[in-house]
Amino acid sequence: MTSLRPDNRVQIAWAGDHRFDAGRPGGPQIRIDASAQTGPGPVDALLVGLGCCTGVDVVDILAKRRTPVESLGIEVQGERREEIPRRIIKAHLVYRIDGAGIEREHAERAIDLAVTKYCSVRDSLDPSIPINWSLVLNGI
Repeated sequence: MTSLRPDNRVQIAWAGDHRFDAGRPGGPQIRIDASAQTGPGPVDALLVGLGCCTGVDVVDILAKRRTPVESLGIEVQGERREEIPRRIIKAHLVYRIDGAGIEREHAERAIDLAVTKYCSVRDSLDPSIPINWSLVLNGI
């Protein structure tokens, strides 16, 4: 699931207003916009990171079972506290997986492993934040 990689290092350039362009030096850039006009805001980007990180693991786990994913969509909803800082206090991920031969119990196991064991983004968050998930497999 994981490979050895150098430490992560990104560069961030202010692009005016609440906008920033960020990425690895010399690599592709993403726009983060706290006003959510030209890109996701920082908290949305955190949720995107959580969803993508777990998604990579789900795809890899199911591929190793020889039941490749044909399509995968992940919806991530984060609940934030009212007080400042308005940090995430819980998150729910909905995985919509399609693929011939994927059994529900295997897809659920892949998701559980991704969320509880393999996802480095999840492990970087406060462990007291509950992360729940649900699965829609082949439309059901």
